[in-house]
Amino acid sequence: MLLELEQPTSADFEDESNLVSEARPTQRPTAFSLGPWVKAQGINVARHLAALRPFRRDEFSTGASAPTEAHIRAANGLIAMLRRRLHARTKATLSAVDAALRSPTTAVLQAVVGRKEAAHRKVQAIEQIWDFYFELFGQRQSRFGDWLLSCDRIALDCYQYTFMGLGKAKSIPSPPPFAYMRTGFSPATYRRGIPLRRLGRRLNPFPLVQLPYHRLVNPWTLGAILHEVSHNLHNELGLAVAVPRAIARRLTREGLGEHVASIWTRWNRETFADMSGLLLGGPCVVASLMDVVARGLRTVYTYSPTGPHPTPYLRTFLSIELLRRMGFSTDADKYQSTWRRLYPDPQRGTFPRALLASAPRAIPLVVDTICYQPFAELGDKSLSQVIRFAPKEQEIIEEAATRLASGIDPGVVPERFLIGAARVALDRKHARPGAITTNFYKELSRR
Repeated sequence: MLLELEQPTSADFEDESNLVSEARPTQRPTAFSLGPWVKAQGINVARHLAALRPFRRDEFSTGASAPTEAHIRAANGLIAMLRRRLHARTKATLSAVDAALRSPTTAVLQAVVGRKEAAHRKVQAIEQIWDFYFELFGQRQSRFGDWLLSCDRIALDCYQYTFMGLGKAKSIPSPPPFAYMRTGFSPATYRRGIPLRRLGRRLNPFPLVQLPYHRLVNPWTLGAILHEVSHNLHNELGLAVAVPRAIARRLTREGLGEHVASIWTRWNRETFADMSGLLLGGPCVVASLMDVVARGLRTVYTYSPTGPHPTPYLRTFLSIELLRRMGFSTDADKYQSTWRRLYPDPQRGTFPRALLASAPRAIPLVVDTICYQPFAELGDKSLSQVIRFAPKEQEIIEEAATRLASGIDPGVVPERFLIGAARVALDRKHARPGAITTNFYKELSRR
């Protein structure tokens, strides 16, 4: 007979149900010193299962910064699937415990510890995932909750604007991206449906945008959000195959050679994210990019034969070229002059000779292919038609900059434009950096 288990109290595990708890043996253990220990093995495993319970939305604050119901459901769906497997292991362990309490032979006791170990391995796998979401959602209870909510709203604005601009309807992705803070130098993203190491190589149920603390402190550097969200759009718009194929075909057809074409094709994901991010945010995104890639000569002039990012020296020229195509020739000239003044002698670098020599031809072709050629996946529109940014949008950003700096409601400006507004306010000294930061998050979190 399987050991009976009483349900844990609400103080233990909130509202977990149908779990085994304190074991009541159907007969007295034959060896008193062994019996309590054997019984504890069943209790431990059952309580492990109870502790790895589903999350509730109201336990991570009740304000706007709390995870949405969709995010909680997505995380709980993954946890529930794994708990079903643990439940089977738990029942097997309890069955072995029940048998050992009746007849504690060596073989039966070994069955207890063997099944307990199998259950414990499953507990560890689920606990890794449970802990990840507990940390992820728990950040919304901290003083950084409004900052992360602000980043969520920028990401959501990018998704909404892009999907509304498509030439044909696509299924709406859900849940939307979710921002969280993690120490480190570089932002990152984890796309929906991609195996994630922190989830035990299981599929990530919603996009995650990881932002270092130092970026959140300086909101004019948050062009990184637009870049990371664009990685997700690249995938969810169905362009992950179409874009690299188009780049390879275009450069080969234009006579740049297979080797050069293969390099630019390898860089397609990061190049797309830069291009899309610039279309979403405007000229100030180039300054944000230069904040990141303007480093020492050795870093900027070094070519990696396997790296996914364009080498920093060439990467900036891609954004400058797109800026010019968008109608911002004056800004493009200023950025280009600054970049060439910083890095006047690329011949000192480790670039393949053919790559460097062909760059003046390749860069306009890559930008044109990604941004100005139609894709069936976009409803036969180009990316620049789906995500439109012209000088009039920059005028909106500049007006918002003066209001943001003064602590005045910037009006109906899209959330993504407030990154550029913060940059303009900083560069033109409209207000102190601290005041710009405060007003930036105040505006976004109140929406």
